[in-house]
Amino acid sequence: MTFTFILTGILFILAIIILMGKGDILIAGYNTMTEKERAKVNVLPLRLITTAVLVISAIFCAILPFINDGIGTAFAILIFIAVSILYTILANTWGKKK
Repeated sequence: MTFTFILTGILFILAIIILMGKGDILIAGYNTMTEKERAKVNVLPLRLITTAVLVISAIFCAILPFINDGIGTAFAILIFIAVSILYTILANTWGKKK
């Protein structure tokens, strides 16, 4: 249980750092791009999307230990998978410059 709360705190701290614009290097894929490729990315929506996913992940980690039945856990995991897929789609569409 202690590990869960530490992980939740770390995720919230990372969300704040990325939202402030200090942690762009922590965004997966963005840190490996060249400067030319980074010019094609609208970083503000990418920060917002990443922050939202980190906050949702932190909430997920905080709630999961309190779900004791198998159906609740399966439902929570399905929601988390759906959020991950939505993040991937939004990061690759909304985060790109037109």
